[in-house]
Amino acid sequence: MAHPAAASLTRAVTAAIVQALEAVRHTAQIADLAREGFNPIFGPADHAAYAAGGPTPDDVLREQRRIDRADHLILVYPVYWWSMPALLKGWIDRVFVSGWAFDEDAELGIVKKLDQLKVHLVALGGADKATYARRGYRQAMQTQIEHGIFDFCGAPVVTSQLITTNHPDAAALPLEAAQSITRRLS
Repeated sequence: MAHPAAASLTRAVTAAIVQALEAVRHTAQIADLAREGFNPIFGPADHAAYAAGGPTPDDVLREQRRIDRADHLILVYPVYWWSMPALLKGWIDRVFVSGWAFDEDAELGIVKKLDQLKVHLVALGGADKATYARRGYRQAMQTQIEHGIFDFCGAPVVTSQLITTNHPDAAALPLEAAQSITRRLS
């Protein structure tokens, strides 16, 4: 989760998803990047690990281990400037790195390493669906996030929701998002 406000729709949807998962006997762990103070900056230590095979920073290893224990990764996030917040993007930049999420092989090309991880995306947008459709923002988000990040690493996106402001029943949003995900768990 990458929203700093305690009373946000992002947190309400996350809580509903956790409750729905627990109701069907799944366990859930919330990665609250804002509250945990995750540093999203791809800094010198990250670059050294990538470019020179240096050690992976401890905070990145912790996040990779957290994902390694999971069958499903559910990202719930507000849409900022037609994409995910910088905190979440920085988390991906630092955690989904070569050697762990994928490898580059001279003969095979890109070797995808996260095929065991099922991904669910819940984007919460402040504009209505017509704006996303008219400007092509939804397609751009799918290309960038679903294909550019997760498909690149081999992690199938099982569900991808864009929840917008023109929903007829805003109070039902958290439960609907949760039900959409729990129906697709395997």
